[in-house]
Amino acid sequence: MGSKWRKVKLALGLNMCAYVPRTLEDSSQSVEPVGRFSDVDLLSPASRSSDCRLEMPTTPTSSSSGLRLSKYGSKSSKNTCAICLTTMKPGQGHAIFTAECSHSFHFHCITSSVKHGNQICPICRAKWKEIPFQSPASDLPHGRARINPVAWPHDDAWMTVLRRLPTTHTDANRHISSLCHAPEPGVFDDDELVDHQPEIASSLAKDADDHSIGAIEVKIYPEVSAVSKSVSHNNFTILIHLKAPCTSRRQNCGINQANFPPVSQNSRASVDLVTVLDVSGSMAGTKLALLKRAMGFVIQHLGPSDRLSVIAFSSTARRLFPLRRMTDTGRQEALQAVNSLISNGGTNIAEGLRKGAKVMVDRKWKNPVSSIILLSDGQDTYTVSSLGGAHPRTGYQSLLPFSIHHNGGTGPHIPVHAFGFGVDHDAAAMHSISETSGGTFSFIEAENVIQDAFAQCIGGLLSVVVQELQVRIECVHPRLQLGSIKAGSYKSNVMSDARMGFIDVGDLYAEEERDFLVTVDIPVDGSSNEMSLLKVKCVYRDPITKELVNSEEGNEVKIHRPEMTGQLSVSMEVDRQRNRLQAAEAIAEARAAAERGDLAAAVYILECCRKVLSETVSAQAGDQLCVALGAELKEMQERMANRRVYEASGRAYVLSGLSSHSWQRATARGDSTDSTSLVQSYQTPSMVNMVTRSQTMYFGSSSPKPSLRPARSFPSRPQPR
Repeated sequence: MGSKWRKVKLALGLNMCAYVPRTLEDSSQSVEPVGRFSDVDLLSPASRSSDCRLEMPTTPTSSSSGLRLSKYGSKSSKNTCAICLTTMKPGQGHAIFTAECSHSFHFHCITSSVKHGNQICPICRAKWKEIPFQSPASDLPHGRARINPVAWPHDDAWMTVLRRLPTTHTDANRHISSLCHAPEPGVFDDDELVDHQPEIASSLAKDADDHSIGAIEVKIYPEVSAVSKSVSHNNFTILIHLKAPCTSRRQNCGINQANFPPVSQNSRASVDLVTVLDVSGSMAGTKLALLKRAMGFVIQHLGPSDRLSVIAFSSTARRLFPLRRMTDTGRQEALQAVNSLISNGGTNIAEGLRKGAKVMVDRKWKNPVSSIILLSDGQDTYTVSSLGGAHPRTGYQSLLPFSIHHNGGTGPHIPVHAFGFGVDHDAAAMHSISETSGGTFSFIEAENVIQDAFAQCIGGLLSVVVQELQVRIECVHPRLQLGSIKAGSYKSNVMSDARMGFIDVGDLYAEEERDFLVTVDIPVDGSSNEMSLLKVKCVYRDPITKELVNSEEGNEVKIHRPEMTGQLSVSMEVDRQRNRLQAAEAIAEARAAAERGDLAAAVYILECCRKVLSETVSAQAGDQLCVALGAELKEMQERMANRRVYEASGRAYVLSGLSSHSWQRATARGDSTDSTSLVQSYQTPSMVNMVTRSQTMYFGSSSPKPSLRPARSFPSRPQPR
């Protein structure tokens, strides 16, 4: 895997330098103060000295901390094409292009880079007056450029042809698009054929249990174990707890974080992933550099059956990379597309999402799992602002194409996992997009944790084991009726006779958990010493075998009906979930007060909730979820200290928390990926593993370094004493 990381590093231009923290030995040397680094500094430092050592400031900035790049001498790169990473020597049948800045590349590689819209040197970032381009006569079938061929015969059609670039005049009002101007197809049906994995199909015929997932674990907890025969109990609470199985029955659920074993493609569902990336002018410098690095991490961890497409947007949107499988060649092509990203222009989120949705809707083939990752650091300056009115936030749903709306859309379920980058993004818009599509909203406050945030997200997407999950709830006792179903953002409904209810859960990641609270009214009943309350069944699809799984027997919950009951203890499981829902409701109420401008009321709401939670049974027992909820509420209070703080980070932090609680799925917010943070709810083992990879793996090496802040997740249940 070391060689693969070296290829990632080289393709992104990380091959020349290392950031070296100052040590005591360096203290005697005079070092110029260093501030924020641009993408040139981070990704293309080849123009540095041969030592190429960048001294970091004694007090690292948020944009520079956490970057540890492998150090390679500049001599080793002179005979290597920085794009395709293969040897570049005359006389081997490869045309070599030497740019005016003196850097050389394979001609077919640099023309592919130019085709993606890159008109500057990938190494030194110098602007070229003359650029190479591929002769139309040499276009290959299906629009696929020849990149890094095993054997490259001499081909006159690929000989160097230079096109003079027009002289650009400085004009602050003129938008010069950095995106490729080559015509796009009218229909994005040029996606690469999915890998149907015939070896899995044949093995399934022999032994279906080897690859099929295990059953969903269902547990039901009544709030108390008994109700007297002679009394009724209104709003009696019952907890339905679900836990998804491991990736496969054969796979060991335990994760060896020390050795980082590769996740077998055969043991999980393949993914179609479209990344919609903001490359507006505000992304220039460190932001864009870190985005490229994070995308390199994502590309490296996608398997050969997964497919990726890259959409870049600023004032307009462009599909830079069609939906391709992440084979070795596919990864290399994807990295080249990512490396071509240049920032300028405005922020047209709606156009970026329209292109991303079009890739998903138009594709000929489909992998079992589909998702869109949206990243933006700014506010939409086109669709939302053009709606007019005093409250532009009412038009946020117009940013998301109706074809991928979670409820009401006619197309497939394609969640958009939105990432708000920095303090200037429109958190309300990003949250609205994610909520409407069925995805999550993450707040990337510190620039250098963007890779960790992406890692947590793909750690989940690459571990989907359950799809189209529907929970069916039936009343067993003839006089029992359902009162309410509290399911957060999941669609739920109760039939007109109140005897049956449904919850549409959708996809679950490996070992992911869901908790739903159901209320019933228990009548007086002296006919028996025991009463059956509810039966719960699960119907879902196995994403690997495509088979529909139906738990016909169902799980049933009962309570005792004695003549008299003594002092009964409240179920710890029910109490902690009540606390979770109460905290989520308080956060929503506080957010509404803050948006009205009443921050004092918002802080008071959160403080009252903290006090109530601290007095509950589970909090008194030291339950870790309750501790985390208390820490989260306190953090939100601090981020509502004044209007400036709330606008800068409070709103985004609160909305990311609401997204996490409403879907019961981990989101990145503030320092939530840091092990010292208490806000780590809903992380799954696969998410923890991927974040740990991101935080501990050296570039250019598969060996993890000793973790200074290993990722961890709170246990979902109180530990036995």
